[in-house]
Amino acid sequence: MKNPQKVCHRQIIEERISGIAAIADHLPGVIIIHNIKRNLTVEYMSPRGLQQIGVTLEELQQMGAEFHTRFFNPSESADYVPKLINGLLQRNDEKEVLSFFQHVRFKEQEDWMLHLSTVKIFMRDEDGLPLLTITLAITVDPMHHLTSKINRIIDENAFLRQHYQNFSQLGSREREVLKLVALGKSSHEIADEMCISEKTVNTHRRNIKLKLGTHSSFDLNQYARAFDLI
Repeated sequence: MKNPQKVCHRQIIEERISGIAAIADHLPGVIIIHNIKRNLTVEYMSPRGLQQIGVTLEELQQMGAEFHTRFFNPSESADYVPKLINGLLQRNDEKEVLSFFQHVRFKEQEDWMLHLSTVKIFMRDEDGLPLLTITLAITVDPMHHLTSKINRIIDENAFLRQHYQNFSQLGSREREVLKLVALGKSSHEIADEMCISEKTVNTHRRNIKLKLGTHSSFDLNQYARAFDLI
Protein backbone atom coordinates (compact mmCIF):
# COMPACT_ATOMS: atom_id res chain seq x y z
CA MET A 1 0.00 0.00 0.00
CA LYS A 2 1.36 3.43 -0.98
CA ASN A 3 2.27 5.95 1.70
CA PRO A 4 -0.27 8.83 1.37
CA GLN A 5 2.41 11.33 2.45
CA LYS A 6 4.77 10.23 -0.32
CA VAL A 7 1.98 10.33 -2.92
CA CYS A 8 1.05 13.87 -1.85
CA HIS A 9 4.70 14.86 -1.79
CA ARG A 10 5.19 13.59 -5.35
CA GLN A 11 2.09 15.41 -6.51
CA ILE A 12 3.36 18.72 -5.12
CA ILE A 13 6.71 18.22 -6.88
CA GLU A 14 4.96 17.53 -10.19
CA GLU A 15 2.76 20.58 -9.78
CA ARG A 16 5.76 22.84 -9.12
CA ILE A 17 7.62 21.43 -12.11
CA SER A 18 4.61 21.75 -14.42
CA GLY A 19 4.43 25.45 -13.56
CA ILE A 20 8.03 25.92 -14.70
CA ALA A 21 7.58 23.67 -17.78
CA ALA A 22 4.75 25.93 -18.97
CA ILE A 23 7.10 28.90 -19.39
CA ALA A 24 10.50 27.17 -19.87
CA ASP A 25 10.69 27.73 -23.63
CA HIS A 26 10.16 31.46 -23.14
CA LEU A 27 13.19 31.84 -20.86
CA PRO A 28 16.66 32.85 -22.19
CA GLY A 29 18.39 29.60 -21.26
CA VAL A 30 17.95 26.00 -20.18
CA ILE A 31 16.07 25.17 -16.97
CA ILE A 32 17.20 22.17 -14.89
CA ILE A 33 15.51 21.00 -11.68
CA HIS A 34 17.49 18.65 -9.41
CA ASN A 35 16.17 16.48 -6.57
CA ILE A 36 18.47 16.85 -3.55
CA LYS A 37 17.08 13.77 -1.79
CA ARG A 38 17.85 11.62 -4.86
CA ASN A 39 21.56 12.48 -5.08
CA LEU A 40 20.98 15.51 -7.34
CA THR A 41 19.09 13.45 -9.92
CA VAL A 42 17.52 15.58 -12.66
CA GLU A 43 13.75 15.79 -12.22
CA TYR A 44 13.22 18.14 -15.16
CA MET A 45 15.12 19.77 -18.02
CA SER A 46 13.55 22.12 -20.54
CA PRO A 47 13.20 20.82 -24.12
CA ARG A 48 15.97 23.08 -25.45
CA GLY A 49 18.48 21.46 -23.11
CA LEU A 50 17.35 17.92 -23.87
CA GLN A 51 17.74 18.61 -27.56
CA GLN A 52 21.23 20.07 -27.09
CA ILE A 53 22.62 17.10 -25.15
CA GLY A 54 20.65 14.52 -27.14
CA VAL A 55 18.70 12.60 -24.50
CA THR A 56 15.09 12.26 -23.38
CA LEU A 57 13.87 13.39 -19.97
CA GLU A 58 13.24 9.75 -18.99
CA GLU A 59 16.83 8.82 -19.87
CA LEU A 60 18.08 11.77 -17.86
CA GLN A 61 16.02 10.80 -14.81
CA GLN A 62 17.33 7.24 -14.95
CA MET A 63 20.90 8.47 -15.32
CA GLY A 64 21.02 9.74 -11.75
CA ALA A 65 24.31 11.26 -10.59
CA GLU A 66 26.01 10.09 -13.81
CA PHE A 67 24.49 13.19 -15.44
CA HIS A 68 27.09 15.39 -13.71
CA THR A 69 30.08 13.49 -15.08
CA ARG A 70 28.71 12.66 -18.51
CA PHE A 71 27.97 16.16 -19.78
CA PHE A 72 30.06 18.47 -17.59
CA ASN A 73 33.77 19.08 -17.11
CA PRO A 74 34.62 17.08 -13.95
CA SER A 75 37.41 19.43 -12.83
CA GLU A 76 34.90 22.30 -12.72
CA SER A 77 32.27 20.17 -10.96
CA ALA A 78 34.84 19.56 -8.23
CA ASP A 79 34.75 23.30 -7.57
CA TYR A 80 31.07 24.26 -7.72
CA VAL A 81 29.35 21.09 -6.43
CA PRO A 82 30.88 21.48 -2.91
CA LYS A 83 29.83 25.16 -2.96
CA LEU A 84 26.29 23.99 -3.72
CA ILE A 85 26.10 21.12 -1.21
CA ASN A 86 28.18 22.59 1.64
CA GLY A 87 27.24 26.20 1.01
CA LEU A 88 23.91 27.11 -0.51
CA LEU A 89 22.02 24.01 0.65
CA GLN A 90 23.49 24.13 4.16
CA ARG A 91 22.58 27.79 4.62
CA ASN A 92 19.09 27.07 3.25
CA ASP A 93 18.40 30.74 2.44
CA GLU A 94 15.52 31.16 -0.03
CA LYS A 95 17.02 34.44 -1.32
CA GLU A 96 20.52 33.11 -1.97
CA VAL A 97 21.63 32.42 -5.56
CA LEU A 98 24.83 30.60 -6.53
CA SER A 99 26.38 31.58 -9.89
CA PHE A 100 29.25 29.90 -11.70
CA PHE A 101 30.69 29.19 -15.14
CA GLN A 102 30.69 25.62 -16.42
CA HIS A 103 31.48 23.80 -19.64
CA VAL A 104 28.86 21.53 -21.21
CA ARG A 105 29.34 19.05 -24.04
CA PHE A 106 26.45 18.99 -26.49
CA LYS A 107 25.32 15.98 -28.53
CA GLU A 108 27.97 14.69 -30.97
CA GLN A 109 30.19 17.71 -30.33
CA GLU A 110 33.82 17.49 -29.25
CA ASP A 111 34.24 21.06 -27.98
CA TRP A 112 32.95 22.23 -24.62
CA MET A 113 30.38 25.04 -24.63
CA LEU A 114 30.79 27.68 -21.93
CA HIS A 115 27.68 28.44 -19.83
CA LEU A 116 26.83 30.86 -17.06
CA SER A 117 24.63 29.01 -14.57
CA THR A 118 22.67 30.30 -11.60
CA VAL A 119 21.04 28.00 -9.05
CA LYS A 120 18.75 28.47 -6.05
CA ILE A 121 16.54 26.38 -3.81
CA PHE A 122 13.21 25.80 -5.52
CA MET A 123 11.28 23.64 -3.05
CA ARG A 124 11.63 22.43 0.54
CA ASP A 125 10.26 19.32 2.24
CA GLU A 126 7.84 19.24 5.17
CA ASP A 127 10.77 19.78 7.57
CA GLY A 128 11.86 22.92 5.75
CA LEU A 129 14.95 21.28 4.25
CA PRO A 130 15.97 21.76 0.58
CA LEU A 131 14.28 19.25 -1.71
CA LEU A 132 14.59 20.72 -5.22
CA THR A 133 16.97 23.21 -6.78
CA ILE A 134 16.34 25.13 -9.98
CA THR A 135 19.13 26.16 -12.37
CA LEU A 136 19.11 28.55 -15.32
CA ALA A 137 22.02 27.82 -17.69
CA ILE A 138 22.77 30.37 -20.42
CA THR A 139 25.18 29.63 -23.28
CA VAL A 140 28.02 32.15 -23.58
CA ASP A 141 28.66 33.13 -27.20
CA PRO A 142 31.97 31.41 -28.16
CA MET A 143 32.81 34.39 -30.41
CA HIS A 144 32.39 36.95 -27.62
CA HIS A 145 35.67 38.64 -26.66
CA LEU A 146 35.15 37.74 -22.98
CA THR A 147 34.84 34.00 -23.62
CA SER A 148 38.58 33.38 -24.02
CA LYS A 149 39.30 35.36 -20.84
CA ILE A 150 36.70 33.41 -18.87
CA ASN A 151 38.11 30.12 -20.16
CA ARG A 152 41.59 31.19 -19.09
CA ILE A 153 40.36 32.03 -15.57
CA ILE A 154 38.57 28.67 -15.33
CA ASP A 155 41.76 26.87 -16.42
CA GLU A 156 43.80 28.79 -13.84
CA ASN A 157 41.31 27.90 -11.08
CA ALA A 158 41.52 24.22 -12.04
CA PHE A 159 45.32 24.43 -12.03
CA LEU A 160 45.23 26.08 -8.59
CA ARG A 161 43.09 23.31 -7.08
CA GLN A 162 45.24 20.56 -8.58
CA HIS A 163 48.59 22.08 -7.56
CA TYR A 164 47.82 23.84 -4.28
CA GLN A 165 49.70 21.21 -2.25
CA ASN A 166 52.89 21.75 -4.26
CA PHE A 167 52.67 25.54 -4.11
CA SER A 168 52.07 25.52 -0.35
CA GLN A 169 55.57 24.05 0.11
CA LEU A 170 57.20 27.26 -1.13
CA GLY A 171 58.51 29.72 1.41
CA SER A 172 57.94 33.48 1.10
CA ARG A 173 61.37 34.12 -0.47
CA GLU A 174 60.85 31.28 -2.94
CA ARG A 175 57.49 32.76 -3.95
CA GLU A 176 59.12 36.12 -4.49
CA VAL A 177 61.80 34.51 -6.67
CA LEU A 178 59.12 32.61 -8.61
CA LYS A 179 57.29 35.88 -9.25
CA LEU A 180 60.41 37.56 -10.62
CA VAL A 181 61.31 34.52 -12.73
CA ALA A 182 57.81 34.57 -14.24
CA LEU A 183 58.32 38.27 -15.03
CA GLY A 184 61.39 37.31 -17.08
CA LYS A 185 64.08 38.51 -14.67
CA SER A 186 67.54 36.95 -14.81
CA SER A 187 69.23 35.55 -11.69
CA HIS A 188 71.51 38.60 -11.63
CA GLU A 189 68.53 41.00 -11.80
CA ILE A 190 66.68 39.06 -9.10
CA ALA A 191 69.75 39.15 -6.85
CA ASP A 192 70.00 42.93 -7.20
CA GLU A 193 66.27 43.44 -6.57
CA MET A 194 66.14 41.17 -3.51
CA CYS A 195 69.55 42.23 -2.17
CA ILE A 196 70.84 38.66 -2.03
CA SER A 197 73.65 36.85 -3.83
CA GLU A 198 73.18 35.35 -7.27
CA LYS A 199 74.20 31.99 -5.80
CA THR A 200 71.29 32.22 -3.33
CA VAL A 201 68.91 33.05 -6.17
CA ASN A 202 70.02 29.98 -8.12
CA THR A 203 69.54 27.84 -5.00
CA HIS A 204 66.01 29.19 -4.65
CA ARG A 205 65.34 28.46 -8.32
CA ARG A 206 66.48 24.84 -7.96
CA ASN A 207 64.38 24.37 -4.82
CA ILE A 208 61.33 25.91 -6.50
CA LYS A 209 61.56 23.51 -9.44
CA LEU A 210 62.07 20.57 -7.08
CA LYS A 211 59.08 21.44 -4.88
CA LEU A 212 56.80 22.18 -7.83
CA GLY A 213 58.02 19.14 -9.75
CA THR A 214 58.71 21.06 -12.93
CA HIS A 215 61.59 22.36 -15.04
CA SER A 216 59.38 24.11 -17.60
CA SER A 217 59.26 27.91 -17.79
CA PHE A 218 55.66 27.57 -19.01
CA ASP A 219 54.68 25.61 -15.87
CA LEU A 220 56.43 28.14 -13.62
CA ASN A 221 54.47 30.92 -15.30
CA GLN A 222 51.26 28.95 -14.80
CA TYR A 223 51.98 28.70 -11.07
CA ALA A 224 52.70 32.43 -10.88
CA ARG A 225 49.45 33.33 -12.68
CA ALA A 226 47.20 30.82 -10.91
CA PHE A 227 48.43 31.85 -7.46
CA ASP A 228 48.23 35.60 -8.22
CA LEU A 229 51.95 36.30 -8.08
CA ILE A 230 51.70 38.17 -11.39
